[in-house]
Amino acid sequence: MSDDNVGTGTMLLSFLAGAAVGVGTALLFAPKTGEEMRGKIKDLADDAVEKIKDYASEAQEKIRTSYEDGKEIVLEKKNIITSAIEAGKEAMDREKEKQKETV
Repeated sequence: MSDDNVGTGTMLLSFLAGAAVGVGTALLFAPKTGEEMRGKIKDLADDAVEKIKDYASEAQEKIRTSYEDGKEIVLEKKNIITSAIEAGKEAMDREKEKQKETV
């Protein structure tokens, strides 16, 4: 679970870094007027913001789902351990009673 989150984060960061380098290179070599360039930069920035918002929403949903799944697993394990402890106490009480009867 943790490895998936690290891999996704690294992949997202690599994608964004590559996109920034590509956009910067394209802007440097494209023959456009200042107004056209500013419009292009604004459009690219708006697109990047939208994509980042989408990725952030997806990441939040994955984290929320992982949290809920983890919470359920912890509750299951807690119930199992509680049952085992109770069974152990009952067994110990029965053995104490047997010991009292034999003495």
